[in-house]
Amino acid sequence: MGTQNRILNRIVAALLATVMFSLPLAAEEGRLERLFAQLQEADPADARRISGEIELELSKSGSASADLLLKRGSDALEAGDVETAIEHLTALTDHAPDFAEGWHMRAMAYAEAELFGPAVADLERALSIEPRHYHAIASLGGILAQVDRPDMAKRAFEEVLAIYPGYQDVIEALEHVERQIGGSTL
Repeated sequence: MGTQNRILNRIVAALLATVMFSLPLAAEEGRLERLFAQLQEADPADARRISGEIELELSKSGSASADLLLKRGSDALEAGDVETAIEHLTALTDHAPDFAEGWHMRAMAYAEAELFGPAVADLERALSIEPRHYHAIASLGGILAQVDRPDMAKRAFEEVLAIYPGYQDVIEALEHVERQIGGSTL
């Protein structure tokens, strides 16, 4: 009986640990759900604030080492050191393969290096993890516009605006690709 109790106690402890560690994830997901719902109805000033909160939530990897790799990759990209950015962000995606922002940022580095195939593949991966990642969808639209696929870019930009109706840069990008499409001959 003593052995069975010890085993049962270990199983219960393991289950409780699993539940306790998943509660913050569930709470974060619930927070994201609320923020995305609020974003669709928000006036422009509130939309910017809510967007910032969503971006903050999406940037949380849950790992100090992943956060460091994201920062180093972002800093390198901002400094124009694309090769170093790709190295850090590749380490990040290896370390945290379920972290959508890591894939999105590496896609941005690939796009900066004009490696559009790998960039699109990384954006697909980011969106498979978080389909509402409107920056990733907008980035996909930007790449599609850059490689002369305005119809596909238009669809991507419209998808962003379905999630974040007030995203001003995307509104302007959509207007640009619509002018491109309207001015082309079929």
